[in-house]
Amino acid sequence: MASSTQANSAALRAELSASQAAEEASRARSRRRWRRALHSLRRDPSAIFGLIILSIVVFAALFAPWISPHDPGLVDPLKRLLPPFWSEPQGSMEHILGTDAVGRDILSRIIYGARISLGVSLISVFLSSVVGITLGLIAGYYGRWPDAIIMRLVDIQLAYPLILFAITVAAIFGASLRNLIVVLVIANWVTYTRIVRGEVLVRRQTQYVEAARVNGCRDVRIIRSHILPNVFSSILVIFTLQVAFVLILESGLSFLGLGVEPTIPTWGSMLNEGRNYIMTAWWLETFPGLAIMFTVLGINLLGDWIRDVLDPQLRID
Repeated sequence: MASSTQANSAALRAELSASQAAEEASRARSRRRWRRALHSLRRDPSAIFGLIILSIVVFAALFAPWISPHDPGLVDPLKRLLPPFWSEPQGSMEHILGTDAVGRDILSRIIYGARISLGVSLISVFLSSVVGITLGLIAGYYGRWPDAIIMRLVDIQLAYPLILFAITVAAIFGASLRNLIVVLVIANWVTYTRIVRGEVLVRRQTQYVEAARVNGCRDVRIIRSHILPNVFSSILVIFTLQVAFVLILESGLSFLGLGVEPTIPTWGSMLNEGRNYIMTAWWLETFPGLAIMFTVLGINLLGDWIRDVLDPQLRID
C-alpha cells in the first residue's frame, strides 16, 4: 500500500515537473521571438520610419484637446483663407498651416481629424475582422451547407458596388459616424472570411487536429486551441494592411459626403471643402492629403515588417 502511494506521488511529481518544463520552454520561445522581432526592427529603417509616423498620428489623436492650438470648429470670417506661416505677408504663427474658407484653423482640424479617421478605421477593421474570422472558421471547418451559404454571401457582397451601398445607406439613414462604420464593416468582412476559410481548409486536415478529434475534443475547443492560433499570423498581417485600406476608403466616402456629419472634422471632408479653392488656396487640399498619405505609408511600412517577422519564408535570421 505504501509503495503504491509512493509510486503515485512520484508520478504526480514527474507530471508536474514535465508541465513546468513545458511552460518554461514556451516562455523561452516567446522571449526568443520578441528578441528576434526587435532585432529585425532595428535592422529595418523603413519599419522604424513607419512606426515613428504612426506614433505621431496616434499621439495627436489621443491628445488632440491638449495639443491643438485652436478649436477646430471656431469660425472667424475675418481670418478666412489665411496662408501658412511662411507665406508673406498674411501668414503668421497664430495659424501655422493657415485657415479655411470660414476662418477655421487647418492644423487644429487635421489633429482632430486624426481622431475620427484613425478611430473609424480601427473600429471598423476590428469589427469586420471579428465577423469575417468567425464566418471563415465556420465555413472552413464544417464545410458543406454552412460553407455554401457563407461563400454565397461573400459572392453577393463582392458583386454589390460599395459606393452604391454607401449612397443607399446615407440616403435612407443619413450621414453619421455609426452608419459610416456599418458601411465599412460590411465592405471588408469578406477579406477575412475568404483568407481564413482557405487557411482552415488546410489546417483541419493536419495530424494534430485529427489527434484532437480522436481524443474527444469538441469542435469549439479544436477551433479555439488548435486552428485559430495557427492562422493568427495571417490575420494580423491582414489587419494592419486593412487599416490603411479602410482609412483611404473612409476618406473617400467623407470626400463624397457619405461619411460623418459635416460639422465633424475628418481628412476626407477637409479635402472636399478645399476642392473649390485648389487654385487660390492650395493648403486646404495639400495638408489633409499629406496627412492621409503619410499615415497610410506608415501603416503599410509597419505592416510589411510584421509580415516579414511572422512569415517563416521571409524571416531574416
